[in-house]
Amino acid sequence: MASATESLERLKEGNQRFASNVRAPERPLDHDRRAELAKAQAPFAIILGCSDSRVPAELVFDQGLGDLFVIRVAGNIVAPSQVGSIEFAASRYGVRLVVVMGHSQCGAIEATIEEMKRPDGAQSRNLRSIVDRIRPWVQTLMETPLRHDHEALVAASVRANVRASVNHLKHASELLEDLIDHHGLLVVGAEYSLDTGVVEFFDEG
Repeated sequence: MASATESLERLKEGNQRFASNVRAPERPLDHDRRAELAKAQAPFAIILGCSDSRVPAELVFDQGLGDLFVIRVAGNIVAPSQVGSIEFAASRYGVRLVVVMGHSQCGAIEATIEEMKRPDGAQSRNLRSIVDRIRPWVQTLMETPLRHDHEALVAASVRANVRASVNHLKHASELLEDLIDHHGLLVVGAEYSLDTGVVEFFDEG
């Protein structure tokens, strides 16, 4: 079982390759790896990321079949089903690293800001459930001078939303709290740049 530190370094190295337009030369052929994984899986990291089509975790971190346990939801929000999925992977497979990854120009963040500036009641109940989870962090920022700079507001909101999700995971689950306190589980935030392909990690300690 890889430690959180080892797993984080593996992700960083993979993203460096991706951003540099190279791939790991030792990657096994998918059909060989598929046959191996039919018996069991052993992912080394859990990624809670956004559903945005431009941010597929396996590609962004240059990883292969079976390497990552990926949960994707618009706005990389944390709801009970996401917490349960992370609990499942961390406890069943011994994964010791959870990364909450947001990204630049996030559509869910944009939708939340638009809703707050021009509430019209047109959103479906299901879409609103996503916006409502992001709203508190955006609301705080909209009470600052950032409200006059849309691009800066979106950028700050992306990070605030990631940090809120990280904090939620650290404190909303007795199982995850125990793994953090006694078994080396690490939950960190990160942001992927659509422009550069680079993932910046934060909240590593």
